[in-house]
Amino acid sequence: MKKLTALLLTLAMAISMVACSSEPASENTENDLPQIGILQLVEHTALDAAREGFVKALADNGFVDGETVVIDVQNAQSDQSNLSTMSERFVNNNCDLVLAIATGAAQSIASKTTEIPILFTAVTDPVDAGLVDSNEVPGGNISGTNDMSPIAQQIDLMLRLKPETKTVGIIYTSNEDNSILQAEIVKDVLEAKGIACVEQTVTNSGEVQQAAQSIASKVDAIYTPTDNVVASAMPIVAQIAMDAKIPLICGEENQVVNGGLATLGLNYFNLGYQTGEMAVRVLNGEDTSTMPVESQTDFSYLINAETAAAIGIEIPAELQEFMQ
Repeated sequence: MKKLTALLLTLAMAISMVACSSEPASENTENDLPQIGILQLVEHTALDAAREGFVKALADNGFVDGETVVIDVQNAQSDQSNLSTMSERFVNNNCDLVLAIATGAAQSIASKTTEIPILFTAVTDPVDAGLVDSNEVPGGNISGTNDMSPIAQQIDLMLRLKPETKTVGIIYTSNEDNSILQAEIVKDVLEAKGIACVEQTVTNSGEVQQAAQSIASKVDAIYTPTDNVVASAMPIVAQIAMDAKIPLICGEENQVVNGGLATLGLNYFNLGYQTGEMAVRVLNGEDTSTMPVESQTDFSYLINAETAAAIGIEIPAELQEFMQ
């Protein structure tokens, strides 16, 4: 019995030693890696592209998910309670950096922490949204990239494609700061050109179809800003405009891909990538309070050839190279 007991003790000690030495102390575990949270307002093509560009920029600079950093992606699906819960998750996890995609997401995480560095993207006017003191000197733990579109030039594009336009409809979300700001700019541009404007607002994606149907019979063309709710229902808006044979001019490229007629807009993947390059600087020690908010200045035309054919719009020769 004593020999058996001694043998069992020896065996237990050997197993214990093997278990303890199975992972060298010098190897990092996932918990040792920098933690990056991504809080996305809602899932749609433009915001998804911004997230993908951000992650790509990190990886290109050595911050690879699961290898040198841990990236935690949370999508709130436009629900305010989800935004709050997810923001608290990142604070409780003591993330090293949080990316907020769209204004609502940025406002949510900014309300939860003044310590964790925050970068935003797809925010049209961060000053108006109360996120930064100024674009030049943000002044707190938050900076990022804005997605202000060249709205006046987009209206000019609309008139090049349909010069006889007398009335333009705008569909936007009434409780989204970005959209309200853009709608005001559109109205000012149209007024200066002597063009009438019809507004139709929504509060959620379920209202978009009715709004588009209501406005389509009253206008010669429709403009949609970089509005997250409207963008998530863009195929519906595009089909209604197509059925009415009126041009739909969009605030950004992905809306055109999803059926809109045309835009002169920014590329959200590139915008996200630009924000990712800012994140690399933050992870390497740069202070967000002194990092100016960045913009894109490289806008490009995009025209949906199938939509143009469906509504009978002839694209001018100088724009045909931008048809896809």
